Amino acid sequence: MAVEIRVPALGESIVDAVIATWFKSEGDEVKQGEALVELETDKVNVEVSAEQSGVLQKILKQTGDVVTVGEVLGMVGESDEVATGIHQETALSEKVPDRQSPNGQEQQSTSQVLDGQKSVSPLARRIAEDNKIDLSQVKSNSPHGRVTKDDVISYLEKTSRQQTSGSPVAAQQSWDTNVKTPVTTVEAATREASPGHTVSQIQMQPAPRGREEHVRLSRRRQTIAERLVEAQHTAAMLTTFNEVDMSSVMEVRARRKELFKERHGVSLGFMSFFTKAVVGALKAFPRLNAEIQGNEMILKYYYDIGIAVGAEEGLVVPVLRDADRKSFAEIESEITDLAKRARENKLTLVELQGGTFTITNGGVFGSLLSTPILNAPQVGILGMHKIEQRPIVVNGQIVIRSMMYLALSYDHRIVDGREAVQFLVKVKDFIEDPETLLLEG
Repeated sequence: MAVEIRVPALGESIVDAVIATWFKSEGDEVKQGEALVELETDKVNVEVSAEQSGVLQKILKQTGDVVTVGEVLGMVGESDEVATGIHQETALSEKVPDRQSPNGQEQQSTSQVLDGQKSVSPLARRIAEDNKIDLSQVKSNSPHGRVTKDDVISYLEKTSRQQTSGSPVAAQQSWDTNVKTPVTTVEAATREASPGHTVSQIQMQPAPRGREEHVRLSRRRQTIAERLVEAQHTAAMLTTFNEVDMSSVMEVRARRKELFKERHGVSLGFMSFFTKAVVGALKAFPRLNAEIQGNEMILKYYYDIGIAVGAEEGLVVPVLRDADRKSFAEIESEITDLAKRARENKLTLVELQGGTFTITNGGVFGSLLSTPILNAPQVGILGMHKIEQRPIVVNGQIVIRSMMYLALSYDHRIVDGREAVQFLVKVKDFIEDPETLLLEG
């Protein structure tokens, strides 16, 4: 008996996803529990596994399609059902009556087979219709004869090269699968032509090929863009700066790093010091550990610290829960694990949700100074930067010290400038005298 492959529950507030990759093709054998397809959400990627062993009979949704929770992606059945299923599908497609388009021309059902052999993905059909392409002329490169968007785009490129070859006026097209109307260099030149001049009077050159690439934004990248813009539009965001002398922390690390790693199996980094310092400062200035809900300010007396990690698919912020209750070793171990799994795209949704305050370290990429954007609905984020040796004045003497710029962005709607400055000074004091972290942090 065939079993439907459905989009599983994706987590709180996530209702749809994009099909990132099919690991199997129609007709391939599958085993129970084997991953069939990967779905891309705005937070994590989710693999959908086979509920039974058998054969992947049908793929109903293609790579790039947007799907919702519960939607059917395909069918898995026993191997002896494949021939029967194909036969029934073919018979049904032959019985489907032709529909009439508005202009009276016959239009085939999407379930019908083109020219007796080719089926077409919905995205490929849309691109073909938008560009007035006869799909019977498009060659499929799929082993199952299905025409995909890549086949249609390849056909467009081939046709474009043939049309522009040897012509003094190149009407070379560029297109994006998400954009319905192709844009030609002729049209662009027409828009830019000055009054009294026609296109034929303008010397046009072919658009440079191979110097542009149209890449669909991933669901995560789209969400990052939306939320960062939303944060700037909704919060009264302001940033204050300070600098911190890292000499004491570096001296402690130099003395203790080997023993620390031998005992705990993890390196002693800077993040544990800053996490402890932030927790201590949040206890002193609780409005930085709050959020706004309507006309209320929600003060939080737990400390779930988000640690920003730059992954290949985009920035993610896994959360270090109850950071105030953890030791240096526990903080370093958890951060190392979260960062590793973030880069491997193996974080769970729970590990990305919540968070009361965020720390981001642009210094690992060489950033000297920046203004971090709030991670809404949080009202504070601390930006760390690279350590540089600089001359500073200590007790009237010019000395060389290892210095770091710190940046605190905050929501001015509930955090006053005085609080923000004092919070950052508190973090600075903890870092410059790390023994106080044991007493107050």
